[in-house]
Amino acid sequence: MIRFNQFSLARGTKPLFEQTTFTLNPGEKAGLVGANGAGKSTLFAVLLGELHADGGDFSMPPSWQTAHVAQETPAVDKTALDYTLDGDAALRAIEARIAAASDAHDGATEAEAHAAFADADGYTAPARAEALLLGLGFTLEQTRASVSSFSGGWRMRLNLAQALMCRSDLLLLDEPTNHLDLDAIVWLEDWLHRYPGTLIVISHDREFLDSVCNVTLHLESQQIKRYGGNYSQFEVQRAQQLTLQQSAYEKQRKTIEHLQSFVDRFKAKATKARQAQSRMKALEKMELIAPAHIASPFTFEFRAPDSAPNPMMVMENVRCGYHAPDGAEIPIVERVALSIQNGQRIGLLGANGQGKSTLIKTLAGTLEPLGGRVREGKGLKIGYFAQHQLETLRPDDSPLQHLSRLAPDTREQELRDFLGSFNFSGDMATTAIAPFSGGEKARLALALIIWQKPNLLLLDEPTNHLDLETRHALTMALAQFEGTLILVSHDRHLLRATTDQFMLVAKHQLQPFDGDLDDYRDWLLQHAAEQRAALKAASDATTVNGGNANGADASVNRKEQRRQEAETRQKVAHLKKPLQTRIAKIEKEMDALNAEKSALDAFVADPASYGAEQKTRLTETIRRQAEVNARLETLEAEWLEAHEELEQIG
Repeated sequence: MIRFNQFSLARGTKPLFEQTTFTLNPGEKAGLVGANGAGKSTLFAVLLGELHADGGDFSMPPSWQTAHVAQETPAVDKTALDYTLDGDAALRAIEARIAAASDAHDGATEAEAHAAFADADGYTAPARAEALLLGLGFTLEQTRASVSSFSGGWRMRLNLAQALMCRSDLLLLDEPTNHLDLDAIVWLEDWLHRYPGTLIVISHDREFLDSVCNVTLHLESQQIKRYGGNYSQFEVQRAQQLTLQQSAYEKQRKTIEHLQSFVDRFKAKATKARQAQSRMKALEKMELIAPAHIASPFTFEFRAPDSAPNPMMVMENVRCGYHAPDGAEIPIVERVALSIQNGQRIGLLGANGQGKSTLIKTLAGTLEPLGGRVREGKGLKIGYFAQHQLETLRPDDSPLQHLSRLAPDTREQELRDFLGSFNFSGDMATTAIAPFSGGEKARLALALIIWQKPNLLLLDEPTNHLDLETRHALTMALAQFEGTLILVSHDRHLLRATTDQFMLVAKHQLQPFDGDLDDYRDWLLQHAAEQRAALKAASDATTVNGGNANGADASVNRKEQRRQEAETRQKVAHLKKPLQTRIAKIEKEMDALNAEKSALDAFVADPASYGAEQKTRLTETIRRQAEVNARLETLEAEWLEAHEELEQIG
């Protein structure tokens, strides 16, 4: 297990951890959360052996192999597939032994190395690496492309693939969803559900944390506090603790009442559509966990629009796309027919490259349509947050200068008051924004949009640079926004809480999506499975055709057939082995937990446990009981999933 005992560490003169103690058990999946600067990345450096304690101690099993995502990708002259395979260092070492033995004509050593290669699942490694790359959004053609041909974001995906390829007991992921679209995030969640080792992940995507993690480590006030459960469960537990502090809770009373009135109003008009029901649940949940955000650095709200046309905008047979340098048209989304009604809240779904941003740009008027007609209602006022909005800010200007350009006739104090509500107060309001963090610049970009009181909001990935607290503030504000909203985001919590219908951009078309985000996840996983099956069928066909291309006899001789059958059986056995090991490990842990559960249940059921002298033990037992039940539920799902995979293999 990973154990921190009375652990203390400072960076320079700043203490990050002060005599903090917690443990993490093998196989647990932990979300590491806390404000920026609280020490999340520092904790990763400790786990990687790059930093050491100033006081107390930290320990983990010395035999454990740790995998993490490299922050730099060398522009090496090797394929994406080979670069991913490099993540399996043990396999690469065996390959080196085989090559050395072959060069030395050492048959015995070479045979021994080949046996080790088979035991290490070497024959399936290229297929496993290819599956990782396809899952992360690469095409089959791209897996054969040189690493140096990929841009920064795609190189980060390569680093992630390499880390997932590593045989690890501990996997450290720092913001793994930052460079992924929703399709790849769903695939990654599915992969991490099956990962048998211990996982610690830093993320600002709460739905990702909810899906993947069963433990939350919260960094606050130089302490690391362990909570059983995912991020939402952590929020509820923390909210319950803070609710007991009545004075702090009262500070949030106004916000809770405001949100409650909005929940009630939305509930009264919500249809039975799954999307609307999903949003209602998200709003009710936000009200429940409001006290957990008492210490949020700021909250804000959208200014009420003056008026709004209806319809807001109508698109008739519109072709969205670009013009090539030679003038040729490059259509991305075709035959778009859309009438945007006042008050609609639409979430756009679809993989990267399908045209979501292109459609948003066409709606915003920053990209002229290639054909068709776009009609805007009289009085339409668009607020547009582009995916690369931060690049439109002037680095040498201050927040006050940016806002003054929008409102040259407004008193400076009014502008300062408005900026102060976004945490740009005092000297920060008049400081050039060049050194600001990405999150601070994103906040400023949002403030500039909100000042203009738009009645139609077009938001393209507005959370890319925002931490969890700022995302929460944006979600709260958008949930109560009275205007019309069209949103592109890979943050599913934001989509659930702020939209009540979805549209899908796929295969060059825009069409309604009749379902909620859970349905979309199922659709993506099914689509990915169909793609893998199609690729396998194509690969098998190529192999068969290749064998007959020289005009030789079509029937394979019996000896060769037996050899192929034996090789297939060996590959199947190698595929089954890790699943069988994982099932045995799960069953062993479930047996231990069920025994512990029986003891815990017996104690809670005993009337004698409720005496005053047993209060502390009872509280701890109930907490542990909840942890054990949650862990058993997770293990049962993993056990079923592993058996299903085993059956699929054959």
